[in-house]
Amino acid sequence: MTIEGEKQPDLPMADPAPPLEVEAAEGSGTGGGASPDEQELQEAAQTELQQLKEAARFATPERAAVVLEALFFAADKPLDLPTLQETTQFSKELLEAGLSAVQQRYAAGSGGIALVDLGGRWQLRTDPQVGAYVRRMLQVKPLRLTRAALETLAIIAYRQPVTRPEMEELRGVDCGAVTKALLERKLIRILGKKDEPGRPLLYGTSREFLELFNLRDLTQLPTLREFQELSEESRKIVEDEAPAGPSGLADLVQDPAADARMIQATAESESALEQLESAMERVEESAKTTAAVLTPPAPPPEPPKGE
Repeated sequence: MTIEGEKQPDLPMADPAPPLEVEAAEGSGTGGGASPDEQELQEAAQTELQQLKEAARFATPERAAVVLEALFFAADKPLDLPTLQETTQFSKELLEAGLSAVQQRYAAGSGGIALVDLGGRWQLRTDPQVGAYVRRMLQVKPLRLTRAALETLAIIAYRQPVTRPEMEELRGVDCGAVTKALLERKLIRILGKKDEPGRPLLYGTSREFLELFNLRDLTQLPTLREFQELSEESRKIVEDEAPAGPSGLADLVQDPAADARMIQATAESESALEQLESAMERVEESAKTTAAVLTPPAPPPEPPKGE
């Protein structure tokens, strides 16, 4: 390399060739011109890989469970079986045995951490019951979805693949902004285009959707019957926690005269409120009268002297 403007000596054109050939020959032996540090790192990685392969030959299910526990703890995303196999060099049978042990150790409800199955991918997560403490320590805000986003997401989850006009027909409002927001949060994805005039885009849920709601696959979504059973269960819980009375919540709902009794109770409440307001006004007037009696009138001003 020379400085611009510097005069070069007259040299034969063939002289620079040998150094270039030597450099190419040296580069071919060092991995395409890799620096000594890079070459050392590559050799160390190859040595470590050979050591892992050798260790995998004698690994036990107990050892596999310990290794998997460490990997799940250190990973910032769910890990699948191929990734675990590539990382550990363990056999598929050994990984499945170790995974079963880790799942038993970190079963849901057994502690503050649980190993969640996300459809062939696993991740250590904090128990939802202690999530508030973790969020407070990390100073992070929970992911919140608006009612419109939840409605649109539910339609996509149950009707996918679904187009935007179909979503708007079900909701009765425009879904453009909501759909864009769900795409930005990677909760839904574009599956393709529908074979009809206009070629509208088809939407479906994403892998992040399953991770957010702790679902292995879409078959774990509750059915309509489960929604009804959940509603009945919630009603029973309310009845059990409510104070004892002449009739339960279910009887009140099924009683044809319930509306009339509610109207009558509302009227009685309004009448009692009016009586209370009237009594308060009378008490206030009585207080003013008593204050006037107890407070002596002020003496008249004295006339000026000399008059």
